[in-house]
Amino acid sequence: MLKAVLVDSNAVSRGLLNTVLQDGGYEVVGQTHTARGALLLAMKFQPQIVCIAREQVEEGGGPDGSGVVEQLRAALPKTLVFMVSGTFDAPTIEAAMARGVHGFIVKPFKADTVLKTIRNTVLALVRRQQAGGA
Repeated sequence: MLKAVLVDSNAVSRGLLNTVLQDGGYEVVGQTHTARGALLLAMKFQPQIVCIAREQVEEGGGPDGSGVVEQLRAALPKTLVFMVSGTFDAPTIEAAMARGVHGFIVKPFKADTVLKTIRNTVLALVRRQQAGGA
């Protein structure tokens, strides 16, 4: 069972995503509303997946000005990071991908779409790793 950490300032959104992931067979090991909390939970639980709201992704917080995604990627390079938001545009997606975000989950949540997004991202990463190792 893959472990997940959820980061969103909106408790209702965290709760809904928590339900979707648990019903989909994921183990939600931690939830928080801050980028700092995300880093602490990620270090403690070493999740395979972090779902983080757009406002936390865009917030800088590291001592060197880096954001939470960069810090997560440096500390846990195998962890998949998904940005969660109600709206996405091309510049936002490009900037998030440059920071190390692997995928995007759109609010309001539709359980099958969320689970399919995560599954497809995991499969794509596995395929890339296999192609690189072959």
